[in-house]
Amino acid sequence: MPERPAWHLPGVPMLLLDVVLLAAAIVAFWQASHHTDGGRTGLVWTGVVLIAATVLVFRGLTPVAPGRAHVVQLFGRYQGTVRDQGLQWVNPFANRVAVSTRIRNLESSLAKVNDADGNPIEIAAVVVWQVQDTAYATYAVDDYPDFVAIQTETAVRHIASSYPYDNRGSGALSLRDNADEITQRLSSELTDRVRSAGVHVIETRLTRLSYAPEIAQAMLRQQQASAVVGARHKIVEGAVGMVRMALQRLEEEGVVELDEERKAAMVSNLLVVLCSEQATQQVVNTGSLYQ
Repeated sequence: MPERPAWHLPGVPMLLLDVVLLAAAIVAFWQASHHTDGGRTGLVWTGVVLIAATVLVFRGLTPVAPGRAHVVQLFGRYQGTVRDQGLQWVNPFANRVAVSTRIRNLESSLAKVNDADGNPIEIAAVVVWQVQDTAYATYAVDDYPDFVAIQTETAVRHIASSYPYDNRGSGALSLRDNADEITQRLSSELTDRVRSAGVHVIETRLTRLSYAPEIAQAMLRQQQASAVVGARHKIVEGAVGMVRMALQRLEEEGVVELDEERKAAMVSNLLVVLCSEQATQQVVNTGSLYQ
């Protein structure tokens, strides 16, 4: 059943009415104590009725604090929800269940899951959520905070097992390289899971993402090797471009004419200098180019 407004009245006028009824009951009992004739019984009954009315009016008073709502149910049936802040008055025979509508943070426990490649990883997330429908939160589930916590862990595990930790340059979605897309999909899946409890998911973020300790060192060496290969690839590309530019400039400006053999030697020497990880030592050629 969706949430709907409950019937209620402003509480301050009802509080004043309660004070008046209490004063009238006190006056009735005071007058009864000073009567000795038959009118005493009538005054006593009048005081009893006024006291009963005072109790009923007082029982219907319900203070509604900011960030809270009160679900009203009468004889086991849902009557509606009071969201208006301040002192309100509802049916005194109805039961009122307070529900927090504040924004909450939930940090999931650290879960150990196998990613899409079968590698064990550790992952955790934080979820920002809020009760949107108090009727569903009260009647659709037993305990909506526990429900959100369990569904959060389930969604995090499902997302972690659906994507690899690292795409290794393939361009596919991965947990490490596509954090924004992954969190959006996590939010979408979690929203579908907790909608039945009347909960709205505001935001989700991954707070912990790493390889499990038993494979962390091996994966670190693999990442370092990939980084070295990528760096060497960039170095070679730059070196080849610089050698090509040097030969082209020498030929265009007519600085020196080289045959194919000497061009090959020059290319070899330049590549050694440019691609070497350590500084090379200079050698001065005092003879001719062909010596």
